[in-house]
Amino acid sequence: MSDNISNETLLDLHRRMVRIRRFEENAGKLMEDGKIPGALHLYVGEEAVASGVMVNLTDADQITSTHRGHGHCIAKGGAFDRMFAELFGRSTGYCKGKGGSMHISNMELGILGANGIVGGGPPIAMGAAFSNKFRKTKDVAVCFFGDGASNEGSFHEAANMAALYKLPAIFVCENNGYGEYTPQANHQAIVDVADRAPGYGMPGVIVDGMDVMAVYEAAGEAIARARAGEGPTLLECKTYRYFDHVGVRGMGLTYRTDEEVEEWRKKDPIETFESRLAEQGILSAEAAQAVHDETMAEIKSAIKFAEDSPFPAPSAVTEDVYA
Repeated sequence: MSDNISNETLLDLHRRMVRIRRFEENAGKLMEDGKIPGALHLYVGEEAVASGVMVNLTDADQITSTHRGHGHCIAKGGAFDRMFAELFGRSTGYCKGKGGSMHISNMELGILGANGIVGGGPPIAMGAAFSNKFRKTKDVAVCFFGDGASNEGSFHEAANMAALYKLPAIFVCENNGYGEYTPQANHQAIVDVADRAPGYGMPGVIVDGMDVMAVYEAAGEAIARARAGEGPTLLECKTYRYFDHVGVRGMGLTYRTDEEVEEWRKKDPIETFESRLAEQGILSAEAAQAVHDETMAEIKSAIKFAEDSPFPAPSAVTEDVYA
């Protein structure tokens, strides 16, 4: 563990991962109990990526997200009560209950929106990065996308333009090995998405996405490079989702083995990090459990807030519609 990282930052990384994990577990249960409408794409297992990146950002920095975007919002500072309210479709949600799971946004935190379109985020982030450069700010734009989205033309166009204009952008590929239910080997001829970066004239960095410290350090370097005007970076974080593509149990499709899931669970980003912090005398088992307990208490309160909140009025259907 690097000596240059403060204990405060280490504990911040841990807390962000715990907050994501507990939120997602509870949201998944609510969905499968029929209390949340629609489908949720859960981030459990991938917490180290969002947390490791977001600790390096400010509220002024922008992010674009994906259909699996709750973790990004939480790691960037999203509040549990307004997030649950959005999932419940209530007017107190971030998008007034009209966006739902795949479209949560908060401009005050630089969250430009989760996106139900595969590959929909990179062009938006590229535009934000262009704005940052044009306005001569030091802000950066980070787009998250999956291995499947790296096949989309929208990603390639955004990567090409970001590199051409040396925009302050970071492309974070969360490679969990599957494009929905399709193994990466069945939708790409390459093993490492980062290999695509040199074709656009930007660095491509492969990161252990189950190691929050590895993500934190690699993201920090890429973000510092972008702030210095040296252009974009493609980070490929090798990670894994524990739950199915949708929900917890999913649709019952057989496309990966229980043994594969268990092997990845042995690399759990929270458990391994808690062990490392305990060995360093930074976080005891009791202190770690207190973080989990505090998070669960906050979640319980947030769910009640969401359940008690009103649905949007029918007359609000045309509000906030611009096209």
